[in-house]
Amino acid sequence: MSRSQGPGADVGALLFEALEPVVTDGGLFLEDVSVVGSGRHRVVQVTVDLADGPGGVDSDLLADVSKAVSTRLDEVDDLIDGAYLLEVSTPGVSRPLTEPRHFRRAVGRLVTLTTSGGTLTGRIREADGTAIVLQPTADRAEPLTIPLADVVRGTVEVDFHRVDDAQD
Repeated sequence: MSRSQGPGADVGALLFEALEPVVTDGGLFLEDVSVVGSGRHRVVQVTVDLADGPGGVDSDLLADVSKAVSTRLDEVDDLIDGAYLLEVSTPGVSRPLTEPRHFRRAVGRLVTLTTSGGTLTGRIREADGTAIVLQPTADRAEPLTIPLADVVRGTVEVDFHRVDDAQD
């Protein structure tokens, strides 16, 4: 669960609590809610994702959840005074991998991991709540099991190969 810091953080936390059940009922996970800008230029940014597992949020599901979020914001209009722009989106490929579910969602993806022992690039083959199995892109033939506790930072790399192609 994430609640943005900085200006509007208190409002963001209240909005998070108000929107989380709506997003969950819509079949998604609420990553973050933030309010940025001021006056007529305020933007309510809502970031949603699949709760777990590989794949992505399809546009129809995102549209349905966006409508539900908008309706809920109309119901709690005392949290946001005046006009604002609503943005409902997914975190995208550039999101850092910070939680076990992020790694589970990245199974099959090419990632770069900074660990307590150095930096590795490879494809995540398996992930659970405690470890990742990484197939390194280097000359190493054997996959590595890396405890999540050893991962300092993880990012998904842009990869133009299908997972099936990468396994060949």
